[in-house]
Amino acid sequence: MKSRRAVTTIVISIVAALAIGIALSGCASTGLSQFGADIGKTDLPLVDPMRIPYTYTVKYFGYIKPGSSPDEDRDGKKFYYLYLWVPAVAPEIGVRMLSPVRDLTKPQKGDIISPFWEEGSKDTENYFDTYITFERSLDITSVDDIEAKIGSTQWIQYDSNDDSSEMPPQPSGSRYNSLLRIASSPSDPLKAIVLGLYRIGFTTFKVGEVQGTFYAEVGAPVNLPGTAIAKEVADLVKVLKGGAM
Repeated sequence: MKSRRAVTTIVISIVAALAIGIALSGCASTGLSQFGADIGKTDLPLVDPMRIPYTYTVKYFGYIKPGSSPDEDRDGKKFYYLYLWVPAVAPEIGVRMLSPVRDLTKPQKGDIISPFWEEGSKDTENYFDTYITFERSLDITSVDDIEAKIGSTQWIQYDSNDDSSEMPPQPSGSRYNSLLRIASSPSDPLKAIVLGLYRIGFTTFKVGEVQGTFYAEVGAPVNLPGTAIAKEVADLVKVLKGGAM
């Protein structure tokens, strides 16, 4: 019996060490840990769950200038949107956002960079308490429909998040950055993750100004070539039709 317990303890220790190693490997290179999925996660005693990093990710580096007008005034908050095209069915989608970006991570080849990013990278003062939502258009399932229907489409919300302990703290020391993971529910048409147009809404949890640099990352546990993200609908359509932003 003692030998079995000893073996079990060793196995748990090894798995825990691997989990910590995976987390630290992400932190060492960028200051931001790798984005891991709920699918396939392993719950461990005394440490955070071990998650397999998402197979496919898209990353957006953005900046909201102080005094900018929001995309929408909604529920008493100033909302801004990132538009996301998902080209196929996915079992899970993860979204995370942080502000300010500073030295936590840097744009790499293939990342989407706002035209205001260079200006924003010099803004060392402003940031916001991120609050994110994940929504899908009910009737836009073709690239050709995006601009024609964007003004009248109905959006359904899957989930939202304000604060996540998995995310790095803000300069204030508070963990007010955001992360959510959505598992597809194929039996529920309103909760299934299918081909179509989605948007990531972002604002502040408390009524206030959205300003400063931000980093948004979308992940999936399957390969999704053809996924695209943009701040403006016209830019998204241009990319999807083979152009460059």
